[in-house]
Amino acid sequence: MIIGICTCEIFIYNANSLKSKRSVVKSIVEKSKNRFNVSIAEVGENDKWQKSVIGFATVSKDKKIVDETMENVIQFFNSYSEIEIMNIEKEIL
Repeated sequence: MIIGICTCEIFIYNANSLKSKRSVVKSIVEKSKNRFNVSIAEVGENDKWQKSVIGFATVSKDKKIVDETMENVIQFFNSYSEIEIMNIEKEIL
């Protein structure tokens, strides 16, 4: 069993309150969960308006599938014009 773990630190451009930030983060999390079947949540920077850390994990029997899934989720994050990925940390176990 291969486990892929990734955290992405993101900057949210037009977030002027925690409510607007959470709206963007919730959209990203829910769409990623449904599209890629990953376990995903906001895992850091919960009280900052324009920053968030989103973590996700995927499991497979094949390392190639884990790599592809993680890259697809990151590319999906990049498709959002409201955010910019500032840092990515990936680990495969």
